[in-house]
Amino acid sequence: MARKLPFDPIDEAARQWGRRWEAVPHMHAVTSLMRVHQLVLGQLDEILRPHGLTFARYEALVLLVFSREGALPLGKMGERLQVHATSVTSLVDRLESAGLVVRRRHPEDGRAVLAEITEAGRAAVERATTDLVGARFALTSLSEDQLGELSALLRPVRQDAGDF
Repeated sequence: MARKLPFDPIDEAARQWGRRWEAVPHMHAVTSLMRVHQLVLGQLDEILRPHGLTFARYEALVLLVFSREGALPLGKMGERLQVHATSVTSLVDRLESAGLVVRRRHPEDGRAVLAEITEAGRAAVERATTDLVGARFALTSLSEDQLGELSALLRPVRQDAGDF
């Protein structure tokens, strides 16, 4: 683990930024958001490592668990996970190699390929979810009220970006 700095580097970056440009609060907020993303994702991946998963693979499995049939076309997975088609292919490749999903032809559209979760995949989701919930998704420093506030603060940003 890296040595902790004796100062907040984002505060220092904002101070330096303000000497040259405007929008200091925006720069500070987005840099903080991106750094928190890196930190939390790193912790989530560490929690999921014993299960042979990354958070991205876990999200793909959960999506399949939530689907009615336990299977979705790869294109629909990409839409719902909001990732590029090549990313979905890579995710499914790795999950298939681990025996957590299988690919099969769509029964009504011969051109489409479905990813279907296996029993091993369902079991992996259950075990991994137990660990993530136990770790409070790496957000233990925030109260439930603060988590609600954070989600509410981020919602308009997501909405303005066309997320939903």
